[in-house]
Amino acid sequence: MIRRASLVLAGALMGATAMGVIYSAVLPAEAAGASTYKELSIFGDVFERVRAQYVTPPQEDKLIEAAINGMLASLDPHSSYMNAKDAEDMRTQTKGEFGGLGIEVTMDNDLVKVITPIDDTPAAKAGVLAGDYITAIDGQSVRGLKLEDAVEKMRGEVKTPIKLTLMRKGVDKPIDITVIRDVIAVAAVKSRVEGDVGYLRIISFTEKTTPDLEAAIAKIKQQVPADKLKGYVLDLRLNPGGLLDQAINVADDVLERGEVVSTRGRNPDETRRFNAGPGDLTDGKPIIVLINGGSASASEIVAGALQDLRRATVLGTQSFGKGSVQTIIPLGASGENGALRLTTALYYTPSGRSIQGTGITPDIKVDEPLPDDLKGKLVTEGESSLRGHIKGQNETDTGSGSAAYVPPDPKDDVQLNYALDLLRGAKTDPAFPPNPEKAVSSK
Repeated sequence: MIRRASLVLAGALMGATAMGVIYSAVLPAEAAGASTYKELSIFGDVFERVRAQYVTPPQEDKLIEAAINGMLASLDPHSSYMNAKDAEDMRTQTKGEFGGLGIEVTMDNDLVKVITPIDDTPAAKAGVLAGDYITAIDGQSVRGLKLEDAVEKMRGEVKTPIKLTLMRKGVDKPIDITVIRDVIAVAAVKSRVEGDVGYLRIISFTEKTTPDLEAAIAKIKQQVPADKLKGYVLDLRLNPGGLLDQAINVADDVLERGEVVSTRGRNPDETRRFNAGPGDLTDGKPIIVLINGGSASASEIVAGALQDLRRATVLGTQSFGKGSVQTIIPLGASGENGALRLTTALYYTPSGRSIQGTGITPDIKVDEPLPDDLKGKLVTEGESSLRGHIKGQNETDTGSGSAAYVPPDPKDDVQLNYALDLLRGAKTDPAFPPNPEKAVSSK
C-alpha cells in the first residue's frame, strides 16, 4: 500500500485545473484606502451611465461580468471569474466523468465527425460508428456551431434521451438514432505493453488518475514477468495538467521519499511542501518521462520532481512553463455566484527552481518531426509568450514551450522509440539511467 503524499494545508482541498488550482476559503486582507473607494465610486458612476444611456439597453449582468474579467485579466492570463455554469463545468472536468454519450469527436467540414465511440457506452450500444458524421442534434443542425457548443448539447442529465441525425458512408439516407445518456467515465490513463516495456500515458490529472495509473501498472506487471520488464515510459506529452493532489500522488507512486513540490505565496508563512512516502509501485524499474510543449502545470510538477530526485530521465522538448498556482474562491454562500480564480502562488520543484515562464528542460532533447502539412502552422509558444504573464525568476529570452505534436502511429513516434531504445540498451546516453546519488533538493 502506498502512503499518500502528505498534503500540508489544513482546512483546504488541494486541487488544480489545467492551469493549476488550489481550492480555498477567502483570506484576510488589509483594508482598502480612501483612494480605492473613490475609484470604486467612479466605476459605479460609469456603470449607471452605460446602463441608462447606451444606444441599446445592455444586459446588466453581462456588463458586470465583463468588468470583473477585465480587472482580473489585467493581473495575469490565469486569473478570471467563472459564473455558476463555468464553475460547475470545471468541477465536472476534474471529476473525470459526466452525463453524456461516450464518443470522441472532432469538427470536419462544419459537421461533427465521430472519431470513435467508447466501448460499452450509450453511443456504442445505440450503433454509432467511427466515421459517422453528426448533422443534427435533437433536430437542430450542427452547421454553424462550434465544436464545444455541439459537445455541450450532447452532454446532459443521465437517463435523458437525445436524437442524433447521422450521415454514414455507403448509406444514402440520414440515420436517426436515439441515445439515452449515461455516466461517462473519461479514462485518465491509457496503457499498453511495448514488448518488454510498460507504456503509461497520463491524459489529464482528474480524480481518476491515481487509481487508473495504479491499475495500469498492476496490469503491466501481470503481462510481463519482473525479470523481463525493462522499465516504463511515462508519457506526459500534450497533458495540460489537472488536480494537484493527483500529480503529487502520481509522483509518490514511483518515489520512496523526498519532496514532490512546494507552493510559495506572497508571504513566507504561506509556503507549503508536499512529500512522498515509502512505496514504489514500479519496484525501482527505470523510468523515462516524455514531455513536449503541450506538457503544462501538473505535468511539469511530476516531470520536475522525478527529474530533480533522479528517479527518471526526462526526454523530449521544452515544456509549456506554467508554474503559477490559482486559488478557487467560491462566491456566495454555496457558490451560487460562481467562483473567483486568482493567482496566489508559484510552485517549485524539489531543487527549489521555479518553472514559471521557463518550463522543464529535458535531460535528453529529442525533437518530434512535424508532418509537412503542419510545418509552419503548429503553434509552439509557451507560458512566456502569453501577454501579461508573471515573469519567472529563471525566465530568459529563450522562454518556454516547444512543438506540441505526437504522431498518431507509435511506429512514427521518434521520441517514444528513442525512449524504448534507451530502456532496451539499443541506445546509450549519459543521462540514462540517472544517478540517484546526485538527487538535488531545496536548501
